[in-house]
Amino acid sequence: MKTLEKKKNKNKRPIQLPFGFTLVELLVVIAIIGILVGLLLPAVQAAREAARRMSCSNNMKQVGLGLQMYHDVYRELPAGWRGFEEDQETPHWFGVPGWSWSAAILPFLEQAAVQDNLIHFEYPISDPINDDARVAMIATYRCPSDIGDKTFPLNDGGPSVVTGISFPIEMATGNYIGMFGTEEFHLACNPSLPTCNGCEGNGTFFLNRQCRFADLLDGLSNTLVVGERNSLYAPSTWVGVVSGGEHGVARVAGVSSYPPNSKQTPTQYFHNFSSLHPGGTHFLRADGSVRMITEFIDEEVFHAISTRAGHEVFIEP
Repeated sequence: MKTLEKKKNKNKRPIQLPFGFTLVELLVVIAIIGILVGLLLPAVQAAREAARRMSCSNNMKQVGLGLQMYHDVYRELPAGWRGFEEDQETPHWFGVPGWSWSAAILPFLEQAAVQDNLIHFEYPISDPINDDARVAMIATYRCPSDIGDKTFPLNDGGPSVVTGISFPIEMATGNYIGMFGTEEFHLACNPSLPTCNGCEGNGTFFLNRQCRFADLLDGLSNTLVVGERNSLYAPSTWVGVVSGGEHGVARVAGVSSYPPNSKQTPTQYFHNFSSLHPGGTHFLRADGSVRMITEFIDEEVFHAISTRAGHEVFIEP
């Protein structure tokens, strides 16, 4: 009997269960994975933007250190830009050679090779001898969050003291521009208007003249000297002002008439400060510190910290 039972057990086949997922189960798994990915992607993007924002802040700190060292050597900050008529004596806001403050501090940003090998300061920016300098990309002057190209075409549209310039001219992009102040360029710089004051802004960087830290009577920690501008509406440059270029002066300096990222007319986009950071726009103070300012800042406070000697009394939030 035992032998027969063993033979019967040997002849029995193991029960096979169904293998794989049903269609409903597969759809549920796909839906769960989609939800998890949907929750994860914004966190990844936020982390990447936080890293880009920190890198942008570090770039500005490097610019601040460069300005500090320049001041230590020359006992003054560089001029916002250099512009004269062809006689090299009469100031002109769209004059030559046009080189900006950001070109002057290159050796203090470990970019002495660019200044020594590519830039010929005695010639206008538009001169063919400066072709390579005009398109040189300086990483310290670029915001990692900016979506613009490394260069942009500069069209004509401004007054000129040079003839024979062939526009458009390709220019290197830069996201950090000097603080001209609260006065509009055309009012302070256009000699045909009674409001012209020789293009001297009430900020830190303007035509042909240098500020000292002693001139910043509002205090170094209360004075903005450099701000950020994105390339979406108003591409700027570290190189300088090209005589005859469209919005040439506004490519290297900015006006704080409106809070950063304010939605104004296209002309005001070129004069304003802006960024693609969701939290606000970076600004550099004269003491070398960097802060982020939102578009909701009180205009009076923004104007006060944009001027060098306004003697305003305010409590910064």
